[in-house]
Amino acid sequence: MKNFLFLLPLFLLLACSPKQEPKTIYIARHAEKILEGDDPGLSVAGTARSKKLAQILEQKEIQHIFSTNTIRTKTTAQPLADARGLTIEIYDAKNHDDLVRELRERTGNILVVGHSNTVNHLANYFVGSGQKYPELQDIEYDFIFEVSLKEDGSTVERKVFKDY
Repeated sequence: MKNFLFLLPLFLLLACSPKQEPKTIYIARHAEKILEGDDPGLSVAGTARSKKLAQILEQKEIQHIFSTNTIRTKTTAQPLADARGLTIEIYDAKNHDDLVRELRERTGNILVVGHSNTVNHLANYFVGSGQKYPELQDIEYDFIFEVSLKEDGSTVERKVFKDY
């Protein structure tokens, strides 16, 4: 009986510790951009890709959308936000620690739109000790990182639009 009383606080602590809410996080680079200006919008191809992204994710029960504060990332996320009736939340691409913490705490599936030099870093937070993903090349717009978070860990899979 004494051993049980000794272990009781440990069991209570474990029972009260937050568990990872199962969800999927989709991480995508902004769609093709116009090649001029400091904060360019999307090109015609980019506009088509943003609509395709919305079609791909429309049935994935996305409950939150995060984007950096640039025209091209917000415009990439907007078709899905409109289809789901969601507001795009802005995040700081230089502070992935806070974003990862927020993504883990939220319930429901999530879309994050970033840049060629940030989406791989974000995906790599969830890879753990596995193979890390390199930065995307300037011409690569068709990758979607699919992060599956579960109580027992996470997996990351890099897919292309045609995989869906």
